[in-house]
Amino acid sequence: MQSLRLKREMTNEAYRMLGGRSFIARALLNEVRADSHPLGRHNKLIILPGILGGTPAPCAGRLSAGGKSPLTGGIKESNAGGVAGHKLARLGIKALIFEGKPRQQGELYLLLLTRDSQELIPCPELKGLGVYEAAERLHERYGKKAGIILIGPAGEMQLTAAGITNTDMDGEPSRYCGRGGLGAVMGSKGLKAIVIDDSGTRAPGSHDKKRFNEIVMEIVRLIRETPQTAVVYRNYGTAALVSTTNAIGGLPTRNFSTGSFEGAERISGEALRNLILERGGLATHSCMPGCPIGCSNLLPGKDGKKLVSPLEYETIGLLGSNCGIDDLDAIGEMNWLCNDLGVDTIDVGGAIGVAMEAGLIQFGDSRGAINLIKEIGRGTVLGRVIGHGGALTARVLGVMRVPAVKSQIMAAYEPRGIKGLGVTYATSAMGADHTAGNTVRVDIDHHKAEGQVRASRNAQLTATIYDSLGMCLFVGTAVKGRIDLLADLVSSHLGVPCSADDLLALSRETIMVEREFNRRAGFTKAHDRLPEHFSEEVNPASGTVFDVPEEELDRIWDGE
Repeated sequence: MQSLRLKREMTNEAYRMLGGRSFIARALLNEVRADSHPLGRHNKLIILPGILGGTPAPCAGRLSAGGKSPLTGGIKESNAGGVAGHKLARLGIKALIFEGKPRQQGELYLLLLTRDSQELIPCPELKGLGVYEAAERLHERYGKKAGIILIGPAGEMQLTAAGITNTDMDGEPSRYCGRGGLGAVMGSKGLKAIVIDDSGTRAPGSHDKKRFNEIVMEIVRLIRETPQTAVVYRNYGTAALVSTTNAIGGLPTRNFSTGSFEGAERISGEALRNLILERGGLATHSCMPGCPIGCSNLLPGKDGKKLVSPLEYETIGLLGSNCGIDDLDAIGEMNWLCNDLGVDTIDVGGAIGVAMEAGLIQFGDSRGAINLIKEIGRGTVLGRVIGHGGALTARVLGVMRVPAVKSQIMAAYEPRGIKGLGVTYATSAMGADHTAGNTVRVDIDHHKAEGQVRASRNAQLTATIYDSLGMCLFVGTAVKGRIDLLADLVSSHLGVPCSADDLLALSRETIMVEREFNRRAGFTKAHDRLPEHFSEEVNPASGTVFDVPEEELDRIWDGE
């Protein structure tokens, strides 16, 4: 970004079989010094689709963003639904890699991508705008069908809870690569937005189109015949998990002090669906092309006008039960504010929970929580602290009990109640990230230590495959262990041999590359631990502590 020069390069053969998370891991290890400052000129921001991006494969349009994280200090990949990944692939773009920083601090640019041209354009008129107004202006200028990737004011302020959003099929800028502070990295590059016009393009061709389409239809059949994807996610979205986790002591409540919330029924998937339908909203909504699941939603406010889309489980857990709040309208308002400012609802929800534990406001005070989020937009000292996430907020306010690993707040799964996710939180190179290996639906006793490392390891390997393909993890709920189907998709698309073992090997190699980057950045086994209070204080809802032995955590990748 220092020279403002755009350069198109042919993809190196070594990256041909890589996409999404696997591409990011290899590129960062090869091209970024692990000890570089995350917001400095030596870090790189990588944005790209997955291996199957732009194809008719179901739910395969996810967008990945990556770089060295200013939140964790380690490697980071975050991905989201929406239309941008699909459109980048249709333009024939393997990856966008942003280097350096603008010569003048405060310079702001947008990147315009079309079938015939690429252009960096100064955009001072977008400075300080929330993502909703910025997206509206860009759609007015470049057309409603353009896909948009952008950051909010938090990214411009380089707050470490800032994310990168992109538009869904309705043009709503609410599909977030939210974790790890990558919005701050984008802001450090002086990049406000990327506008993608794929007019006149076609979907990428597959080597064996007939075979590819046969596998696509088989996966769609499995999705439509699996109750979790065909009924539960479609009717209740991710909010269906509220009742599930609450029942086993896994729903974070009042700064993760327990795993069961007395107000869970009022913020459950059933309650959300009823409220949406009562107000004429959308209880079923697809965020990306080619999605037969439709787990997204659109929640209207009390006046019938759109309040937020989507309202999801992680947000309900962190801004709701974690803060002692059982009002879906208040949670929806906080969700909208976080989206508009461009901050991660998980880390900001964690920060507010910490602030409540410190006595800054009381648990259950929804108006106080809303005002704390508004402080981020005002750029006050308190707002900036909250906007840097829960770990920093805890240090500033003197709170020891902070639910974070590698400075990243845990998602909405209490690790004493769902121990396999505790293993994932501890051992993932990404920090406390549920999408790195979610075990909540594994058939295992979540309260026992036995078998949790294996469950987490398998979940992490599977998640890395989906993150590299650019495919939604919910497809895995229907496909289950049929990695061979995914391998056949890759093989018939790219025209190269690919087996289930090949995909698992790619997944393992990606995880090892990520861990090597973190090792070079100064991480040790001591960073692969949960905060000590989770091992010492009983979760009253589950009657358990996190007791997976540290030796097992250290050996999670040995000999597997």
